[in-house]
Amino acid sequence: MTTPPNAMCESPQGIESQRIPPEPIVTTRPLYWSIRREIWENRSIYVAPLAAAGLGMLAFFINLLFLPRMMRGTSAHHGPMSGTAMLAMPYGHLAWLLLPTAFIVGVFYSLDALHGERRDRSILFWKSLPVSDLTAVLAKASIPLVVLPLLVFGIAVFLQLVMWQLSIAVLLISGTGASTFWTQLPLFQMELVLLYGLIVLSLWHAPVYAWLLLVSAWARRATFLWAVLPLLAIAAFERIAFRTFHFGSFLGDRLFGFAPKAFAFKTPDGVPVDPHFIPLTQLTPGKFLSTPGLWLGLIVAAVLLAAAVRLRRYREPI
Repeated sequence: MTTPPNAMCESPQGIESQRIPPEPIVTTRPLYWSIRREIWENRSIYVAPLAAAGLGMLAFFINLLFLPRMMRGTSAHHGPMSGTAMLAMPYGHLAWLLLPTAFIVGVFYSLDALHGERRDRSILFWKSLPVSDLTAVLAKASIPLVVLPLLVFGIAVFLQLVMWQLSIAVLLISGTGASTFWTQLPLFQMELVLLYGLIVLSLWHAPVYAWLLLVSAWARRATFLWAVLPLLAIAAFERIAFRTFHFGSFLGDRLFGFAPKAFAFKTPDGVPVDPHFIPLTQLTPGKFLSTPGLWLGLIVAAVLLAAAVRLRRYREPI
């Protein structure tokens, strides 16, 4: 009797040998890749802060020529805080140069984020991918709220460390000595204050960026005008009709009102604090987190982002 040709295949050993191992489950992480796509497609996100940092470093190199003479004259200042503020001035100027640059980049990015993909009709391609409108809008919102602050912090920390090392080298070469500079410049405290300030700015400006994203999802053209002119028209109407300026004050507070809520610019004795160096004792996170305007702004930001998601879902290419 002959053995059937498929007898081996029907045996348990044959079946076991023909089993294909299951493929591992791959996590796509659509939010992560959507954020990376935004960074790839919008080089201004990192080019503009790097250009501002280069300008700041150029100014620092010029200031470095006068550092030995400035260190020899620190004894003429009254009190250690004056000398600390003077040494921290170039580091503070670098941070102040990066912060408005990141804000401007975030504003123009938000205005073009949803409008640009409708203008070049690439939204048809992105909608064909398994990425929800919520994920796409959150990825775009994370650029001004998360990515830009982290980028600014990384650039500032790296360059301030370079500035610190160059300053010590110049002082040692000039024979001035770096002990006073070493003890009076609280570099670590400055980095913590910068990180705290970036978090404060992201939370406080969240409704601003959400409004710009909503306009970007709705407007067919001239997104900047649609974002700004209605607000200015409301403020002008209130001023003319009621001779008040409450809405204009509200807009100003939303842009700049975070400072007195997040920082104490006077000591308990009433002495003003030099803004070039704000000690950790002058941070007021409790006061900032208990401000009703912060939480109302975050609620408004969530509503505006939800509206932007809905608009992206139903708006057609331009």
